[in-house]
Amino acid sequence: MDRTQGQAEAAERSSGPARVVTLTAGDFALTVNPVDGSEIEPLRPGTEPGRPAKRGPAARAARDAAARPPVLPGSGAPARLLPAREEQRERLVRLLSHGRSVRLTGPAGSGRSVLLDAVAADCAGIAPDGVVRLSGYGQQQPAELLQALYAAMYEAPDERPVRPDREELLARVREIGAVVLLDDLEMGGSALDELLRATPECAYLLAATPDTKAPSDDSHLEEVFLGGLGRTEAVEFLEAGVGRALTEEETAWAGDLRFASEGLALRFVQAAALLRQRDELNRSSADDDDEEPGVFEERPRDDANVALPTLAEGAAPAELLASRVSESARAVLRIACALGGELPHHTHLPALVGDTHADVAVAELLGCGLLSPVGARYRLAAGVARQLEEVGYGGPAAEEARTAARHYAWWTGHASVTPERVAAEADAVLAALAGADVVAAVLLARTAAPAFAASLHWEAWERVLRSGAEAARKAGEVAEQAYFHHELGVLALCEGRLDRARAELEASIGLRGALADKRGTVAGRRALALVTDREAAEVAVSPPLKLAPPVAPPVAPRAAGAVAGPVASPAAAPGAAGVAARGVAPVAPVAPAAPAARKPSEAVTAVVPVIKRPDAPPVPATLSEMFEDAFPLTPKPSPAPLLAPPVAEPDSGSRKRTMLLAAAGALTVVALGTVVALAMGSGEAEPSSGPGPASSTTMPDAPGAQGTGGNDSAEPGTDPGTGTGTDTGTAAEPGAAGPGTSAPPQGPAAPAPGVSPSPGAKPSGGGTPSRKPPSTPPRTPPVSTPPATSKSPETSPSPSELPSTPTPTASTSPPAAPTGP
Repeated sequence: MDRTQGQAEAAERSSGPARVVTLTAGDFALTVNPVDGSEIEPLRPGTEPGRPAKRGPAARAARDAAARPPVLPGSGAPARLLPAREEQRERLVRLLSHGRSVRLTGPAGSGRSVLLDAVAADCAGIAPDGVVRLSGYGQQQPAELLQALYAAMYEAPDERPVRPDREELLARVREIGAVVLLDDLEMGGSALDELLRATPECAYLLAATPDTKAPSDDSHLEEVFLGGLGRTEAVEFLEAGVGRALTEEETAWAGDLRFASEGLALRFVQAAALLRQRDELNRSSADDDDEEPGVFEERPRDDANVALPTLAEGAAPAELLASRVSESARAVLRIACALGGELPHHTHLPALVGDTHADVAVAELLGCGLLSPVGARYRLAAGVARQLEEVGYGGPAAEEARTAARHYAWWTGHASVTPERVAAEADAVLAALAGADVVAAVLLARTAAPAFAASLHWEAWERVLRSGAEAARKAGEVAEQAYFHHELGVLALCEGRLDRARAELEASIGLRGALADKRGTVAGRRALALVTDREAAEVAVSPPLKLAPPVAPPVAPRAAGAVAGPVASPAAAPGAAGVAARGVAPVAPVAPAAPAARKPSEAVTAVVPVIKRPDAPPVPATLSEMFEDAFPLTPKPSPAPLLAPPVAEPDSGSRKRTMLLAAAGALTVVALGTVVALAMGSGEAEPSSGPGPASSTTMPDAPGAQGTGGNDSAEPGTDPGTGTGTDTGTAAEPGAAGPGTSAPPQGPAAPAPGVSPSPGAKPSGGGTPSRKPPSTPPRTPPVSTPPATSKSPETSPSPSELPSTPTPTASTSPPAAPTGP
């Protein structure tokens, strides 16, 4: 806690003046002010930066050395390339020398970075612009990679840093002809295609893992796969790491480890470290055996040597390796676990660990295979962080992250630290910011953001600003929150994201207005005015489209008595044709009024047509002439409706044919109605509505007649008058015969379709009458039709002359007696 409090006090009394840096971003001049926020304004005439010049060989070599991991104190010889990789090395150099781009795919820990170093040494003189090394770790979009390539190849013409806009950037990187070694690639597909299209004169060697998104089919990349080591190669690599020949037991163990790890080179680097530690422990125990045991020694000495690690310990050796390193190295591992695997620069470790010799621990961990190089820094090797967290190294992560955040807050705000050094430590700073508490996060973001902006590392600048804004909101620091929103708005304006810039600047102005911060409010309003001007400049001004009025076709003169249109009666054409038929002369259309003359006070903005036609009407020269038809100065009289030309009177022959057709249609309608009525009446009978056991409906055709005719007689055994009258075309009931016929006695009679037998009636066969009520509801009585006559169709009566439908009456005649044998 004393160390943390001391670093916080040192951060508060940071010595030196505030760093104010002025740089050029596109067509803006940006002044990074750590106190009140950045100020942005358009470039003044004559202050535009000149054309950048390419770096020379010496400057490129210095830049390349700065992009490599630092040389650690106490480190041994660098890793050498395996003999098994020589064939792949020659193939990669051959493809790159022919201008082909290659994608080198291999799992993490397969030795991709060592192979890239060997290829870089062989390709130094192939391209005119040499070799450029870039790191794609954490890069998902090609914009930052293109900016890094531009910064590695070009130097600013003056002392002011320059970040080109997109058009200038694409124009400059298109001129670069170099071999680009891009390690730890994390993008593919369309993003990778954009990077390759932007640099057509570059040959790329892209190192990626199998999990990375595959390139598209249009990228035309050569694929080279980096596999594992064979059994013989693994044994040779292990002997080179240990520095001696392996015993038979160790050789068998190496073969099993090669099978379990699929020949991953990193596992054999760690296995060599385990064997070296075992030899050291056995050697120290042998030296102790030469000495006489002490008189007061209570524990007997263990004469057994340290055994070989098990196969499980060899496949996941992080715990065993960490238990055999120094205490300073274990403290460094705890800090790396707290920062998500990121390892700070070795010069920061003495202050973070509290040990003056902690910087030597990095070389110790690197020799054990617990660290791997990533760009210009180191981080925990693949799988090491997970193995260490499982055994408790991630326990004090919150305290370690808070300590790292307060340390970096003091360091990034110090005046002696250049923005380039802060940019090189960007990943560790961002990791500390993510794991710190809100108070430490606000302090770190406030001091690191101006350094990232001045170093042109704008991706880290944006991430710091967003993390700081969120931490300030949680901590209730309104002034700091307004600062972060202002910086985000300025960054969005420099990158051309106008909607985002307006939102961030308006939020900042609102917060500073609540705090009565006049200076900050004025700076925000100036930046917002630039956003408004840029939005107005990007709006494309185009004249409105005006179509020419349709031209009426010329009307030919009509001859006297000619038919000008279809034949129609005056009643059928109530509109213009009807008016013409009544003899009314058509009204001539009124010509539109002439446009009023333009006054001298009106606008005279000329309108230039986009496409000119030789037969087009004259184009108005001013906006007032264009809109004079839509907004006339004097109201125009509405034109009279155009009338159709008069229709000639039809002759008498056509009138007679029309009337005959109308009469035939009327007769067809009457006949169709009669047929429909007969179909509805057939087969229908009214249920009994009286108290008798059976009922019938009598439809008299003539007064005093029953049944269907006057000469019909009742069947034997039935009462006269009980016969049921039926319509034409229907079957008679039992006991009633058709006209002029007599039916013999039969068995049980079937009821008429749709009519249930009466409840009281007995069948003629002597069966038991049914007591079931009718299953269908009463229906409407059928419509009686008059007897057919011999009238001709021309003299058939109209539907209004037909007799009205008689009202059905219930029959009161007694039931018919059963007919037995």
